[in-house]
Amino acid sequence: MLMAVAATFLTVSVTSALAAPSDTPRASAAELAIDAAIPRPEPANVPPPTIGDFKMDSTGAVPDAAKATEKPAESGTAPKAAEPKTDIKPTENVTAPAAKPSDAATTTPPAATATAPAPEPAKEPVKVSTVAPADQPVADRLRDMLGAKSLRDFDRKNERAAVEKFYSARDYAPQWTQAGKLTDSGKGVIARLKDAAAEGLNPADYPVPDFAAATSPDQLAEAELKLTASMLDYARQAQSGRMHWSQVAGDILYPEHPTDPAEVLANISTAKDASAALDGYNPPHKLYKDLKAKLAELRGQGDGPMIHIAEGPALAYKAATKKQGEVAPEDPRVPQLRAKLGVTEKPDGTHYDAKVAAAVRKFQESVGLKQTGVLDDRTVKAINSPKRDRQIDVVLVNMERLRWLPRQLGAASLGNAYVILNVPDFTLKVMQNGAPVWTTRVVTGKPGRHATPMLTETMKFITVNPTWNVPPSIIYNEYLPALQQDPTVLDRMGLRLERRRDGSIHISQPPGEANALGRIRFNFPNKFLVYQHDTPDKHLFAKEERAFSHGCMRVQNPDQYAATLLGIVMPNDRYTPERIRSMYGRSEIDLKFPTPIPVHITYQTAFVDDAGKLQFRKDVYGRDATMIALLKNNRNRDLEVMVSHAQPNYSRPSGSSLPAGVNFASDNTFSSGPSFFERLFGGPSTVTPPAPIGRRPQPRFTR
Repeated sequence: MLMAVAATFLTVSVTSALAAPSDTPRASAAELAIDAAIPRPEPANVPPPTIGDFKMDSTGAVPDAAKATEKPAESGTAPKAAEPKTDIKPTENVTAPAAKPSDAATTTPPAATATAPAPEPAKEPVKVSTVAPADQPVADRLRDMLGAKSLRDFDRKNERAAVEKFYSARDYAPQWTQAGKLTDSGKGVIARLKDAAAEGLNPADYPVPDFAAATSPDQLAEAELKLTASMLDYARQAQSGRMHWSQVAGDILYPEHPTDPAEVLANISTAKDASAALDGYNPPHKLYKDLKAKLAELRGQGDGPMIHIAEGPALAYKAATKKQGEVAPEDPRVPQLRAKLGVTEKPDGTHYDAKVAAAVRKFQESVGLKQTGVLDDRTVKAINSPKRDRQIDVVLVNMERLRWLPRQLGAASLGNAYVILNVPDFTLKVMQNGAPVWTTRVVTGKPGRHATPMLTETMKFITVNPTWNVPPSIIYNEYLPALQQDPTVLDRMGLRLERRRDGSIHISQPPGEANALGRIRFNFPNKFLVYQHDTPDKHLFAKEERAFSHGCMRVQNPDQYAATLLGIVMPNDRYTPERIRSMYGRSEIDLKFPTPIPVHITYQTAFVDDAGKLQFRKDVYGRDATMIALLKNNRNRDLEVMVSHAQPNYSRPSGSSLPAGVNFASDNTFSSGPSFFERLFGGPSTVTPPAPIGRRPQPRFTR
């Protein structure tokens, strides 16, 4: 009975084991690989086992072929491995010999394993094109054109890369057209480009392709990229200017704020109103918007002063009545008048129609003439006025300069507070929440090498009772020549001359009422080492034109200025002008700002005052003339390219430029040090250098 049970058990076990490779599903490719590496008996042509195939000394379960020849364990004892029997033949058809270790690598896998289906490699998902069938030919051409090495519409690497990425992300589908027709986005961009003159820009810099004439995929693709290029040019120049400030002078320094072409493409392509989105790259300041409105008034909504209207008979438009039809006289001057006054409809039309008459009426209003809408001699003279032309040019360059300023003028945490000083107007304003908080007169630098630089920085602290460390250029050009005439001049001026151990000469003026910086200095660290300060020469503030300083800015009422600034940055400390004056003495006191206040030194010869009136100021430094010449004479080249000429060197002079044993030290970073004054206020080259004190007689100096 036991033998029958054992035989039945073994029969079921062996049958299950033989059926396992073909009946059991594989869970993964990894398991198939393991099965293939393990030798198994060949299941083909193997008859079912019988009781005669098993002997009494066989074990009930054989884990592998090698153990099939082991002796059974002794009854009642732990099983142990038996020595292999060489005189016993293996039972027929039960198992195949075990594979030798050396043969493992070449053992043929079982037939069942070899015929098992191998897992198929993962297939790439099929990419479905998002391009409409009608736009696919244009998309194909855009793909080819953007892949070409010579893409002439984009000469800036960052713009080309952004354009390629933008169109690649949309499968090269066109942005400005659908099925050959302009989209709302395309129409909005074109409208904004054509209106560039209203922003003080030149529409000729942003050519608009003729989509109506583009009928083939090639023409549509070319027009697509041309409009994209013009749109990027507009955004860049609207935000940063048509020219770089370094082209105008070496003493200008504003923070760069270039556009990101990828951001421009994303912004315009997703905007509900593409025209408004593109307009958003123009300056947001009230200063700019006020000038823009005045430019429109000067032009009579027109586009510039380049056209001269000839004299001729008066032209008057009359609307149609019951008795008489519409009267629109014809005149060969009308096309010029349309261009002059910005009438875009029927640009070649010679009829003096309702549109032209309305533009004439608006122009008459802007120049103070009676609003008749009649083109008479007085109106023609006003349109051709050279004065008006010059005013338009001045407004244009001032709008250009406002593009150089930061987009955010004030400190947000201080109610958008900032200081703005207009050099040609000789006025300083403290602004907060979009309105002037306090205004005062200032004295600025003399024209030429003493000009006050244009810059944007942040005021970090105020110094009460400052020490004036005399700049080397002033020592060279003013004090040493004066010493030749009067050796006691420094003592009478309250100046101290000190020779240091390193051989340097240092001249300073201690704090006091007669100090050249007055009682207060306003510090905003900058490359040019200039600052704002008090002055003992109060009489200069009574003059209309106040360009008298060595480059720094003298403030008429410094105690009120200090109290105003401290009231903004430290409102709880309750600073007043009286409290500031109580600090006057012989020791320097620094009042540090918890939050710095932005300071903008500007050059606005045209601006709109608080009463809304357009004001013009004298071009004291000749900046307008330089910029007008650049705008008019360089229309055919990119005005934004940096000028190749070297910028001024603001490093300290080398020892070789000074006499042996002598150099000039500066203890204060804000004492208008040598590098700035050599550049703007005159350097050692204008005067023979002094001899070392105590080494040889002083030579004669000439200025």
